[in-house]
Amino acid sequence: MKKVEQEFLVTQVVTEIYHDYPNLWERFGQHGRDRTEEDNYHHLDHLKTAYEMGSVTFFIDYTEWLNSVLTARDVGTALIIDNYERLIRLLEHSDLEDSYEKKVYIEFLQQALDYLRTRSE
Repeated sequence: MKKVEQEFLVTQVVTEIYHDYPNLWERFGQHGRDRTEEDNYHHLDHLKTAYEMGSVTFFIDYTEWLNSVLTARDVGTALIIDNYERLIRLLEHSDLEDSYEKKVYIEFLQQALDYLRTRSE
């Protein structure tokens, strides 16, 4: 994924999340928004690594770690699920240069969502 594609996705996801969850401003302020942006860059970096390795397990392991860290910081699993769903939607409607990479990212995100949903039931 090109840097400009990554930047667009991160900016869009974070803007949407903070628009749809105004209470996040009250709870976490600008620091929280900055961390959400940083987290989304990490999501995409881990997706890229998982793609290059051909290993969805790598991304699911990252998702499991992420969930444990964020829930310990009072950020629920539902917000991670929401974040991943937004990434999928935006990827589906994007024109990434590498369409196969895009397809794999979506598949890996979907499998991570399935993992999170089974953990939160």
